[in-house]
Amino acid sequence: MSSTDSTSVKRDAEDLAKQLDAIRTDVQNLTSTVKNIAAKQMNKAQDKAVEAAHDAEEAIKQNPLTAVAIAAGLGFLFGVFTRR
Repeated sequence: MSSTDSTSVKRDAEDLAKQLDAIRTDVQNLTSTVKNIAAKQMNKAQDKAVEAAHDAEEAIKQNPLTAVAIAAGLGFLFGVFTRR
């Protein structure tokens, strides 16, 4: 192998190493971005769940008989469907 060939191989190896480092950095940045987005979405989902629970609680307080009737009806339907 001539010195020109070995120099070319070394240069190619160095270029490849630089490209791999760039890819590694890009993946780390992407991972961080996805993590941040997921955390924000999780917080939004938790806020909506708390709000829905509060709304349901208020509806039950305002219409307790309706809430009991709905619960009884759902319990009956659940029993009918699981019996089979």
